[in-house]
Amino acid sequence: MNIIKYSYKRALQIITKKQDQSLFLVGQLLTGSMDLNKFSRIREYGFKVFSQWDEDGIIQYLIKKIPIENRIFIEFGVENYEESNTRFLLKNNDWSGLVMDGDKRNIDFIRSDHIYWQHKLDAVHSFITKENINSIIASRIKTEDIGILSIDIDGNDYWIWNEINSVKARIVIVEFNNLYGKDLAVTVPYKSDFYRTSEHYSNLYFGCSLKALILLAAQKGYFFVGCNSKCMNAFFVRKDLSHYIEEKTIDEEFNETTIRESKTAQGKLNFMSDREEQLAILKDKYLYNIASDKLEKVDSLFLS
Repeated sequence: MNIIKYSYKRALQIITKKQDQSLFLVGQLLTGSMDLNKFSRIREYGFKVFSQWDEDGIIQYLIKKIPIENRIFIEFGVENYEESNTRFLLKNNDWSGLVMDGDKRNIDFIRSDHIYWQHKLDAVHSFITKENINSIIASRIKTEDIGILSIDIDGNDYWIWNEINSVKARIVIVEFNNLYGKDLAVTVPYKSDFYRTSEHYSNLYFGCSLKALILLAAQKGYFFVGCNSKCMNAFFVRKDLSHYIEEKTIDEEFNETTIRESKTAQGKLNFMSDREEQLAILKDKYLYNIASDKLEKVDSLFLS
C-alpha cells in the first residue's frame, strides 16, 4: 500500500514537472515570436506560464519595449512562489530578485525549491507594513533603479506603494479591487495587520480602485499603460520612459471582471456575479475616499 502511495505521488510529481516544462517551452516560443507592433493594448500580449493569469506575457512585452539597466525585481506577497508574476522572468530571462511573504512556511518552501539555488533569488519572511517595507528593501537591494516592482498583498496595496521610496522601479504592477469600479478613487483604510478574510467573510473587502492607483502613480512619477485580461492587475511605467510606450486612460482599459471569488459566511465560494449584490454585502464597511479625504461607507459611495 505504501509503495502504491509512493508511486502515485511520484507519478504526480513527474506529470507536474512535464507540464511545467511544456508551459515553459510554450512561453519561450511565444516570447520569441512576439510582434511588438501587432496590438495596441498590453493585455493582448498576455500569456500564462507561472503567473496567475496572463502577466507573464505582458511582462515579456514590457521588458522588450522598455530598456532595463538593472535586471532586478521585487515581488510580494508570493505565497510559495509557484504561481507569481516574476518566476518566468527569473527562469527565462535570468533576472535576480527579492520575494517576500508573511507566512514562514512559504519562505521555507521557496528556499528548499530547486529554483533557489539555480538562480539569484532572495526570499524574506515578513508581513509587509508601511513601517517596515523600506528598511527591508534597502537591506537587500543596493540600487534604486530596478526593473520591476510587483505588489499583490490583498489589502494595503495602495498604502504600501505610496510608502515605498527606497527603489524607483521602471515598471510597477499593482493589484486592485475591480469591484470598486472606475469612477471613484478609494481604498481600504490603512491597518498594519490587515488580513483580507478576517476583515470580511466575503473576501471582497480589500485593496483599492484602479482610479486610486492611477492618481497615486502620477504623484510618484508613473503613468498607466494598461491592465491584464481579468482587469485586476494594473501596469505602470516610469515617466522618464514615456517615449517607449503609450499611456492609456481608465476608460480605455477598465472592464468589469469575470472573476467570481465571493464567499459565504461559512467560507465557501458562492459564485456571486452581480456587482450591486456584492457591494450590498459590504454596505457597512468603510473606504477611504481620496477625493473627499475621509472615510465613507460603501453604502453611501456606491449604493445611495
